[in-house]
Amino acid sequence: MADPQAATITQLKNIQAKTGKTIAELHAAVAASGAVKYGEKRSWLMEHFKLGFGDANAVVHFIDKPLPDLGGGAPAAPVPADQGDPLDTIYTGAKAELRPLHDAVIEVVRAFGSFEVAPKKAYVSLRRNKQFAMVGPATRTAIEIGLNAKDLPPDERLKQQPSGSMCQATTRITDRSQIDAALVGWLKRAYDAAG
Repeated sequence: MADPQAATITQLKNIQAKTGKTIAELHAAVAASGAVKYGEKRSWLMEHFKLGFGDANAVVHFIDKPLPDLGGGAPAAPVPADQGDPLDTIYTGAKAELRPLHDAVIEVVRAFGSFEVAPKKAYVSLRRNKQFAMVGPATRTAIEIGLNAKDLPPDERLKQQPSGSMCQATTRITDRSQIDAALVGWLKRAYDAAG
């Protein structure tokens, strides 16, 4: 299993290499920008430093939190082009239109508290002490959300998964209107169970 701390350190070092700024310098730039809300800070970083969603999100995540040891300063080595925002690879081509829906789901989960986003090849894993959800494109028109929560109430939108699967249940959404109280409740239940 990959070490989440090592992955975070690598990501932050790559951000420093891309921008030529330390994470502390990026935090200072965000503070000077006047952006207040989490999403505003992330959007500002994406616009002004050309960071992808995941990288800008990582920078904002560490505002007012202790940073892991990055070995000091911005690394001199350039970052390979393929080390960009993994969501740009996951949501490409016909699936690119699903990215705002993915982002809307992640924003809902952010309201619960801190968690780690671990990108995989075709989805992102959301983790606390363990994985509590997975989010990624299922088709050109739907994203699938995997939920690790036992005893979810029966619902026609939930598809129970066989024992030993990566998630106990999955659901698919095609529109922001489907991010309703039921889905938020399922995500919160999974989030709480992983703490």
